[in-house]
Amino acid sequence: MTTTTTISAADVNKLRQMTGAGMMDCKKALMEAGGDFEKAIDELRKKGQKVAANRADREAKEGYIIAKTNADATKGYLVAISCETDFVAKNNDFVKFANDVLELAMKNSPADAEALKSLPMENATVGDKLIDMVGKIGEKIEISRYEVIEAPKVVIYIHPGNKVVSMVGMSSATVSNETAKDVAMQIAAMNPVAIDKDDVDSKMLERELEIGREQARKEGKPENMIEKIATGKLNKFYQESTLLNQTFIKEDKKTIRQYLDGVEKGLTVKVFRRVQIG
Repeated sequence: MTTTTTISAADVNKLRQMTGAGMMDCKKALMEAGGDFEKAIDELRKKGQKVAANRADREAKEGYIIAKTNADATKGYLVAISCETDFVAKNNDFVKFANDVLELAMKNSPADAEALKSLPMENATVGDKLIDMVGKIGEKIEISRYEVIEAPKVVIYIHPGNKVVSMVGMSSATVSNETAKDVAMQIAAMNPVAIDKDDVDSKMLERELEIGREQARKEGKPENMIEKIATGKLNKFYQESTLLNQTFIKEDKKTIRQYLDGVEKGLTVKVFRRVQIG
């Protein structure tokens, strides 16, 4: 004789409140679990895992970035959660989740994104909650960036819409928030690849030189002038792409280096991060 488990509307609603999953999904999970809530949650999580696997090849080009400093502004933390559509990125639950993950990161200082996903969160882990959201929303959702910087003073700039965020670590703890924010906004707007010339990756330098050589050859320049022309183009690259050598967007007669030196002799940038979604 086969017995059928009776699932009440109250039970379905309770599971829905616990997981955020749809009513029909909750009812089906409870039926399959014989009314056992823990098993039903596992069933929903499996559904989330299945959705995640099905959407693994999708591009998560939208999302939400959030960043904060610790109390004394010596460390900055950034978390970027990616999804497939702007509609989901603006969802209150999605934004709350990003903020909750950031708070966990600030309390626990995990080493990387994988360690962050392993942190406990509401009787599960951050990774489990990500899978739950995939099952509930039906989109690819992932922690696309997790960054931490440390310096005498860290300031953050969040561009409206939370799609571009920059963190800058200054060499002096006494620098004003306004000055540091000017630099953070410069980073967000101009997307430098490094702080100064010596910080540029050697592979990137060689690629820029090779592009310069190729351009000079296509322009028909003499072979004995190729290297000099390529070096000249590299200097232009430094001016456009390294933070301290960039023209300051608020005062185009100064570089960032000159601007900072005018604020405080020897003031410079120790570290920065710029993260963009979309």
